[in-house]
Amino acid sequence: MSTASLTTLITILDCHSTLKNDGEDVIQGLTKNPKTLPAKYFYDSRGSQLFEQICELPEYYPTRTEASILRQYAGEIARITGDCELVELGSGSSTKTRLLLNAYQSRNYSCKYVPVDVSASILKESALQLQVEYPALQVQGLIGTYEQALAQLMPTSRPSRMIFFLGSSLGNFTPQECDVLLNQIKDVLAPGDYFLLGIDLQKSQQILEAAYNDSQGITAAFNLNMLDHLNWRFQGDFDTNLFTHQAIYNQQENQIEMYLHCQTSHVVNLEKLGLNVTWKTGESILTEISRKFDLDTVEKELDSKGLKTIKSFTDPQKWFGLILCQATK
Repeated sequence: MSTASLTTLITILDCHSTLKNDGEDVIQGLTKNPKTLPAKYFYDSRGSQLFEQICELPEYYPTRTEASILRQYAGEIARITGDCELVELGSGSSTKTRLLLNAYQSRNYSCKYVPVDVSASILKESALQLQVEYPALQVQGLIGTYEQALAQLMPTSRPSRMIFFLGSSLGNFTPQECDVLLNQIKDVLAPGDYFLLGIDLQKSQQILEAAYNDSQGITAAFNLNMLDHLNWRFQGDFDTNLFTHQAIYNQQENQIEMYLHCQTSHVVNLEKLGLNVTWKTGESILTEISRKFDLDTVEKELDSKGLKTIKSFTDPQKWFGLILCQATK
């Protein structure tokens, strides 16, 4: 099948057009003490590629552990949900998604797939590749943040819809942000629709810190690339050589915290934002949190929002969990 005929089954909607005050979150984060940056700025084209490399690292257990759960239970998930529209938040290259698509295809379901990602390049590339592998698959990509994309979702023509959020990306949100996102997800689900959530479960500090401080330095490059992303997006002059990467596990908060540490005093200008940022030696930016969850606690939180757990799936070590919920109201 030619690329021209493939693209007739692909539509891409750029939700960024609905965004106002682009970069306001950067200004807010870099002018407070301590400094922070939103994790969404990891994901320009290079950042997305680096994250795909992280997923292959021997220390980084979440991707392969979650994939092993999906290999074992994707068929059961497809059986429970039936033919449905599949909406993936943070789709990336849609690697693990293929395990679900295979399960639905084996049951002769003609699913529609709606990938959501902030990186336009990786979303378009993966959509075209999926159409080669699944010629009958209808793909409607949404470029933007989760909030922007959820606001663009129209009622589905399929018997039901399943929104899925894999990779424990929920852990990148504070408890307050989680509450907002889960409410948004619930609001776009009709009664009887489904939500599949991946969560990284609590485990030893040694395992966790190794996963975010890999020996090859890929995670460090991924973290530093956020500054390069800000440079091209907001006409900045960050020098990544003046910052170093570190990830630590905060046992009180049950979360990994990823930092960039400034090595020498200097000033950074982000021209498009009209922002000058003064840095002191030793000053840090918190670029990401990755919270680690208790399965029962998350199930109860979901239930309180009208997302009733149908079944949970874990690996033998109980390092990772998948929760399949159904909207009840």
